[in-house]
Amino acid sequence: TPTHDQDKPIEDPVSAKQVSTLAQNCQDFGLTHYGILSPDNGIVHVVGPEKGLSLPGMTIVCGDSHTSTHGAMGAVAFGIGTSEVEMVMASQCILQQKPKTMRISINGTLGKGVTAKDVALYLISQLTTSGATGYFVEYSGDVVKALSMEGRLTLCNLSIEMGARGGLIAPDDVTFNYIKGREYAPKGDEWDKAVAYWQSLKSDDDAVFDKEITFRGEDIEPRITYGTNPGMGIGITQNLPTTPSAGRGSYEKALQYMGFKAGEKLLGKPVDYVFLGACTNGRIEDFRAFASIVKGRKKADGVIAWLVPGSWAVDKQIREEGLDRVLQDAGFEIRQPGCSACLAMNDDKVPAGKLCVSTSNRNFEGRQGPGSRTILASPLTAAAAAVTGVITDPRTLL
Repeated sequence: TPTHDQDKPIEDPVSAKQVSTLAQNCQDFGLTHYGILSPDNGIVHVVGPEKGLSLPGMTIVCGDSHTSTHGAMGAVAFGIGTSEVEMVMASQCILQQKPKTMRISINGTLGKGVTAKDVALYLISQLTTSGATGYFVEYSGDVVKALSMEGRLTLCNLSIEMGARGGLIAPDDVTFNYIKGREYAPKGDEWDKAVAYWQSLKSDDDAVFDKEITFRGEDIEPRITYGTNPGMGIGITQNLPTTPSAGRGSYEKALQYMGFKAGEKLLGKPVDYVFLGACTNGRIEDFRAFASIVKGRKKADGVIAWLVPGSWAVDKQIREEGLDRVLQDAGFEIRQPGCSACLAMNDDKVPAGKLCVSTSNRNFEGRQGPGSRTILASPLTAAAAAVTGVITDPRTLL
């Protein structure tokens, strides 16, 4: 769907047919449908939690790999294929092999300017994009417990990028406070019963996992990717590796595609595009973070910035909090909600050869448009690039 002029017919005939067919199917079979321009419309992984549809203890599946996002609610959530979607719609059942279990504990505290997105990119760089293949991951530790609900959603969203079937976080008071009062959340006595049950949804103290890994929050700085998969990442002040940890051929090919050289720093590299949004970082907290950097500053000349809320509810809150004025004063425009430049399925495409600092979740070749070059980063790092015109350590602007 487009992120501008959504009140007009969709120009691309294939996209228009897909949207209209889905809407008609929902009408024919009595399914709730949040269509374009509905105040409830948005990316499924943003709308589900914010409506209170995604709740602890649920099993949630969706025809999208980043369904792992909902694991932040204490749900077992994972992506499935089209034929599996048909089976679930018909039977409410799905046949699965039991995955192995992994617990990733992140203890200590995060430093200034380090966000959940940086934590996720750090984990992927340490484990690689296949390090959690075959596992369902539980995130725990001091750092995870201290994350906001939005931060937890970001962390679980990226579970699939290290190969995991899904990721989850045990529900706690942060979860319950986020859910309470939302449209589909339990009410009255049912709320008290639900919380009592949800509090039991945690691993036992003596639980045994197939694999356990522990990291220190103090070891994580703002992160950026440099290659063509999310595991190719570095701390923003670091140099690119001179010796790849695995796959020299793919490493050299990735650097060639990105136009970078082994051993160099990326700080100061000119940026053409900045994208804030996606199911990874399209929530209100992400727009607050972006606004905190650009407030009192101006968008750099020559940088094209797409700021795309993950839902109309996020858009509404942006305006209620006055963030729209902060962003507009700095030279930024808020587009209409959608997936946008995450996967270039609408007009929001990064041209060939152009470099985009993006808050999305994948930096594959051509992901944001044929020949596009993508650096994954947090909303703070994206904002820093947007106002300086180059890759910048956001801590210098905080």
